[in-house]
Amino acid sequence: METLLRNVRYAIRGLTRTPGFTITVVATLALGIGANTAVFSGVDAILLQPLTFPGADRLVLVTETRESAPISNTAPVRIEEWNEQSTTFAAITGHYTEDVSETSGDLPQRFRLARVAPRFLDVWGAAPAIGRGFRPEESQEGAAPVVVVSHRFWQTHLAGDPNVLERQLRLGDEEFSVIGVMPESFRFPDRDIDLWAPRIYLPWMLGADSRFYLWYSGYGRLKPGVSLAQARADLAAVQARLAEQYPETDRDVGVYIEPLKETAVGGVRQSLWLLFGSVSVLLLIASTNIAALLLSRTAERRQEFAIRFSLGAPRGSVVVQTLTETAVLTVAGAALGVGVAQAGTVAFQAFVPDLPRVDEIGLDGRILLYALVTIVTVTVLCGLLPAIRSVREGSSAVVAEGRRTQVSAHHSLQWLFVGVQVALSIVLLAGAGLLIRSFMELSRVDPGFEPDRILSFRVSGAYEDFEGLASNVDAILDELRALPGVEAAATSSPVPGVLDDGSGFQFGITEFELEGRAATEPRVLSDVRVVSPSYFATMQIPLLTGELCTMQPADAPLGVMVNRAFAARYLGTSPVGRRLRGGQQEARVAGVVGDAREYALDRDPAPTVYPCRTVYANPALSFLVRTQGDPAAVAGLVREKIKELEPLRAIYDVAPLAERIGDEYAQDRLRTVLLALFAGTALSLACLGVYGTLSYVVSLRRREVGLRVALGALSSHIVRQFLLKALRVVGVACAVGLVLSLAVTRALSGMLYGVSPSDPITHAAVIGIVVLVASAAAWLPAMRASRIDPMQALREE
Repeated sequence: METLLRNVRYAIRGLTRTPGFTITVVATLALGIGANTAVFSGVDAILLQPLTFPGADRLVLVTETRESAPISNTAPVRIEEWNEQSTTFAAITGHYTEDVSETSGDLPQRFRLARVAPRFLDVWGAAPAIGRGFRPEESQEGAAPVVVVSHRFWQTHLAGDPNVLERQLRLGDEEFSVIGVMPESFRFPDRDIDLWAPRIYLPWMLGADSRFYLWYSGYGRLKPGVSLAQARADLAAVQARLAEQYPETDRDVGVYIEPLKETAVGGVRQSLWLLFGSVSVLLLIASTNIAALLLSRTAERRQEFAIRFSLGAPRGSVVVQTLTETAVLTVAGAALGVGVAQAGTVAFQAFVPDLPRVDEIGLDGRILLYALVTIVTVTVLCGLLPAIRSVREGSSAVVAEGRRTQVSAHHSLQWLFVGVQVALSIVLLAGAGLLIRSFMELSRVDPGFEPDRILSFRVSGAYEDFEGLASNVDAILDELRALPGVEAAATSSPVPGVLDDGSGFQFGITEFELEGRAATEPRVLSDVRVVSPSYFATMQIPLLTGELCTMQPADAPLGVMVNRAFAARYLGTSPVGRRLRGGQQEARVAGVVGDAREYALDRDPAPTVYPCRTVYANPALSFLVRTQGDPAAVAGLVREKIKELEPLRAIYDVAPLAERIGDEYAQDRLRTVLLALFAGTALSLACLGVYGTLSYVVSLRRREVGLRVALGALSSHIVRQFLLKALRVVGVACAVGLVLSLAVTRALSGMLYGVSPSDPITHAAVIGIVVLVASAAAWLPAMRASRIDPMQALREE
């Protein structure tokens, strides 16, 4: 221990003599280790740690599939049948969400309510921290409404009332008794949910006619020891029996089972591993850069080492001392890096609040252990070769040589490190370039509608009390159109232009029967978007043929619009007037409108049917208001008008539509920005490596260059010689980096839009940028070499 402390003191004393070198190395390590640790904390919390439920590995998503929809919601009656007939599940349940108004206070407040099937808390293995859970009879007709509230709701809305179990909540037009408060850690299946209430099963909801009502997102808990394959085979057999029993409704129904953790985090898995791989490459580049600096420092200390050897110092002690200096630098960098990592975890929560499990990200013992392993790894990577070189450099010949320079293979290792840095930076630059190109292509996409100057919002309502709002939609739209600065108003279910509008509601793909279509022809499958007749004018979707649909009496055939993709695939040259039937509803095609990217800008328009009747609206109904100027300028007027027309409902999700569409790609944008930042840092480090190594070579060859200048060598020849030396290394590194990038960027194929992972323009641009920046980095020391004063250089020797 005494020897170790002495080595540490000596290392600190030596490093303080070169503050520029020390600060550079410590800052580089702080950023590299800090960024790597921060990203790993996200990977660990989101991808590696199990969900925060007892027996989380036994929790699965259970939902039905159809040929027309690979994954859809599930009918309540099937949830009950699967639970009853399955032999591999401990329990199966489901839920759907509603946005409700809590009106027991002075003003209505909007909250997210989950209507749950029986056994809901049993599946999650959770129990209220206060009070009790739901009883089976509370899902039956005639049961008194009860609700369990979240810890957040209890603390914020109910002020942590210790008598919470005596409280009543008015949700919509119903009074609910509070029977429990969930633990603070319970935030699933949706962390925005504050209220849970049983879905009251009326007799018709479990009858044969209810098999079309696809309400629930289904979940299950496997029995201990049951594998995923066994569960899938079991439920497939159950559903096969149901298909025989109900052929009209169940013949095409299958079962989809997926681990719940994959459902929760699978959408961000690729992005997180990409960021972790990128920041690890950045740390490797930083390590090789520091190793090259340490090699140069070791070479400058050859005379010191030789003197120590001549005085009898063991070679091992010199190796240990050199590694100790590297360890001191690494520990100092890591200490600052922990602060960087903590800031990174806060940034995760601030900039990507919608990231799954983001609130679980933090620095704990596991992350600090990872940081410790990183410190050891970096110490070995950075310090081992310089330590070995230190004992090879020390010899009596070096002492005799004094400061005389040997220009030989001493520099090959430094140039190898430079080549590694350049090659790895090309990989990161290529990835960042492809993602940037993808965003550029996406920005050029014509969505088929005009999202600018559109204000979108929702008005709270549950299925039980939504009839009143639905009957008043037309009057609300008329009042909104009369507001100053408003050009048009419409409704849509769900919000156009986004894949997930946060309502928890999607129509999915629907099968239609088409008048005059032979049974041998392919089935008619289409997306469905329920809109008001004014939707197309509000969104500026062009009418191609026919006429816009109008509101019809409830007993009249429903007027629908179809888009160009639907007409081209199913209707041929005479689409107007054709009749469709979906389920029990008959409809008539009034006209054809242009294709619009209703579900996301990066998704091609699919065949779509637009039923034009607001009475079909549901609690996910979105209002769209086209304004003459900035949509935010009329938001206050809209709020006041809705409060006047619907005083017991809350208005929420008020935002310009263009902003909501932009937010849809927030995670992709952050991923691109971070990768571009990592790539730019990597390129900077690589170019610093080129500059530093060539500067070191020039300093060692000052006498040689001075002698050549004295003998008449031209400055341009000296500049060219040193430039070519650096560019030969850069050229080989570019070739290696190009091969690596072509292999690695294949992993980005699922993240790109309109550009190939092997896009030649991007890869050529990256090579050009690297060569240009590296040439600039090499030009400075090359020019400095050409200006060496020969007399001064010879006098120094």
